[in-house]
Amino acid sequence: MLSSRAAAKASLSGTSSLRSLSVLPSNHGISPLAPSSCNNHGNHPIHHQQRRTLLGLVHAIDKRVYRWARGVLPPISKTENIALGCGTIGFDRDIFSGSPSLQHLIDTYTPRLSPDEQSFLDHQVTHLCTLLNDHDVVTDKDFTKEAWDYMRDEKFFGMKIPKEWGGLGFSTHAVSCVLAKLATQCFDANATVAVPNSLGPGELLARYGTSEQKEYFLPRLADGTLIPCFGLTGPHSGSDATSLIGSDCVVEQRNGELGVVASFKKRYITLAPVAGVVGLGLNLKDPEGLLNGVGEEGFTVALLERGHDGLEMGKRHIPLSAAFMNGTVEGEDVWIPMTSILGGQERCGFGWNMFVECLAEGRGVSLPAGSIGAARTVVAGVGAYSRVRKQFRVPIAEFGGIQEAMAKSGSDGLITIAGGDVMNAIVDNHEAPMVISSVMKQNCTERGRRIVECGMDIAAGSAICRGDKNYMGNAYMSLPIAITVEGANIMTRSFQIIGQGLTRCHPHMSDLLKALQLPPSEEKEAVQTFVRQFHKIVGHGITNFFGSVTKGIGATFANKTRSKKAYKDGDNLLVFHEKQLLRLSNNFALTADLCFTLGGRLKFEELLMGRLADALGAIYLGYATLHHYHRRRGIEGLEALTEHAMLRLEREAQDALYSASENFPGPLGPVASTVMKMGCFPMGGLTRPYADPGDDLTKEVSRLLTTPSEIRDMFEEGIYSAPDGTTHQMTDLIKALPICMEADAVASALRREKREPTADETNLIAKADALRDALIQVDVFEHATAAEAQPGYVRPALVGTEERFASMDQTVFREAA
Repeated sequence: MLSSRAAAKASLSGTSSLRSLSVLPSNHGISPLAPSSCNNHGNHPIHHQQRRTLLGLVHAIDKRVYRWARGVLPPISKTENIALGCGTIGFDRDIFSGSPSLQHLIDTYTPRLSPDEQSFLDHQVTHLCTLLNDHDVVTDKDFTKEAWDYMRDEKFFGMKIPKEWGGLGFSTHAVSCVLAKLATQCFDANATVAVPNSLGPGELLARYGTSEQKEYFLPRLADGTLIPCFGLTGPHSGSDATSLIGSDCVVEQRNGELGVVASFKKRYITLAPVAGVVGLGLNLKDPEGLLNGVGEEGFTVALLERGHDGLEMGKRHIPLSAAFMNGTVEGEDVWIPMTSILGGQERCGFGWNMFVECLAEGRGVSLPAGSIGAARTVVAGVGAYSRVRKQFRVPIAEFGGIQEAMAKSGSDGLITIAGGDVMNAIVDNHEAPMVISSVMKQNCTERGRRIVECGMDIAAGSAICRGDKNYMGNAYMSLPIAITVEGANIMTRSFQIIGQGLTRCHPHMSDLLKALQLPPSEEKEAVQTFVRQFHKIVGHGITNFFGSVTKGIGATFANKTRSKKAYKDGDNLLVFHEKQLLRLSNNFALTADLCFTLGGRLKFEELLMGRLADALGAIYLGYATLHHYHRRRGIEGLEALTEHAMLRLEREAQDALYSASENFPGPLGPVASTVMKMGCFPMGGLTRPYADPGDDLTKEVSRLLTTPSEIRDMFEEGIYSAPDGTTHQMTDLIKALPICMEADAVASALRREKREPTADETNLIAKADALRDALIQVDVFEHATAAEAQPGYVRPALVGTEERFASMDQTVFREAA
């Protein structure tokens, strides 16, 4: 990365340097490089000497700039180099280039479920949900044995294991749908099933295990005989889990067998208390060179079964109120033979590659699936509740504050579902998009939290009283847990997304960085590559600057002249918002280019990177939302919901970019800020046209979400619905909605017509009133703890009251005689 001063020097290099030098006067008054000079005086020895001198000067400047850039660039560690080379780039690179294509997204990615996958959702997942009482699970801090056995027997832990090894061989999209549906009934089931199907280490074994490891472990993982977990995080390596501080192993030879001796302390390990096998992340060292060229030092994964000598598993953490198994994995001087290294000796030091390749699924699919489940729950359950519940004899769905919260939940829900669909399809296309997976994890878990917060605000008292009737409280307490997994969202947003994205997804940065990492013996080639890539970066920035200016002015005009009802035309909706996203992509790409003025300081400017991560996330999710509309077009009301979502996303991206321009850091920050404002907002506030959705649109979206509609049907597609005759709060709310709506319409007609109801109308209103009365109730308990349930138990406060009354003459209020 270069400062502007270095950039000015570097601009003298290559062919453009020669062109700029052609204006210098020669002894003959003719440019030494002008065509006429070459043609007429090409053989003149003075000209040859001048040209050699100029070329030498240019190359010298290029070399000095290269060496300067190499000096200011912070050293890139082996782990960072591996991370930069792992995974794939695709649509994220298009955004960094400033030229993403909605049509390419539509043509390339389509989420699909096979008949077997759909059947599993309809039958096995539904049956598992019937076995799970969310309140009991959280109270008991465990599932019943019946539920555990069913998950094992039906291969819930082996969905991603290939069929040849006894698994289900499901697609990523199927796994996401299973996890989302489980989340609508029990968040702990979602977390429990998620881990074996992401970093199990079943998927790692299927990809990298030796034949012996596959033959032993995969069938046992597929049928649930062995429940897996993955031990990575330690006390001193949280979000920076791959630092592996305190998880060291040294290669040794014992009794003629090569292996490692490891000491480790892992925490926050999901499923560790019940796991039969753990994939253990270790920092391998080989001081005596015993590996002998087979494998190398570094991040290594070992496979240890419960009961392995020295392995301690079983102790539990209790994350907030959650019940899913989470605990520690520890060991001191544990002997691990090379046959227990995942992939064998040749995979020593290869753990980071394994981890990163599989991380996209755990981070970008499993965690957002919980938010998708939360979105469906809030729209389906709370949307119905807002019609069932009345205040001042009016359904609370008619209150403006409720409408605002419902509309936000609905559009955030659409955004999360759309982002998940595209992400699932990308992974099923055999891609591992590290940057998009980070965006999905950070953005969707945060939106999931906001969705549930809105739902809690609407449901109010009924949402904070625990019990069977509360279908949202445990999700409310579980989503902050998801936000801390795979690196806290603060780290993901303010460092990881842009730190990795800029170096990995920028169309020219990767080759430039590689040139700066070449050894001194290859300096000549490195300088040439560096200069070539630098010119491309400059050209890329200029292209995006002018693209931003023209598209910004065009976007302003289009916004000012667009009718508020234009979204009802689906074609107009797609064309208009794609143009806005293309403009914002140009803005983002220009800003990414300007980040090079910071040089190596960029990795420390986390406030800037956080804002750019917000912009990138909004742009990606905007394209995903349009992709969703194109696929699901025809659902009545989808235009309004998509418009609401797109307006919010465009506003998010605009505000993030504007805030970045106002606070661009570094010595050249004022220059970069000026260039950014001129490019992104050429007419000042006038070219910041994006605003939050208007009240009319908000009311329309809320109406769609709180009345029987095809939009509600869309959200209800992936939720658990209890069988008839079963008491289940969310199912009962959904069923009550049309009855209460019909009764309200009858009551309104009676008032308007000033007449008495018929017998059928009377029965309908009475039925609706009875449903309302039952559905607004909350759970009440005789005792809240096991101690309270003991015979003769008296609450301590009442004991104190009795003690005080014991010394008083008057213990009951009486009127004065």
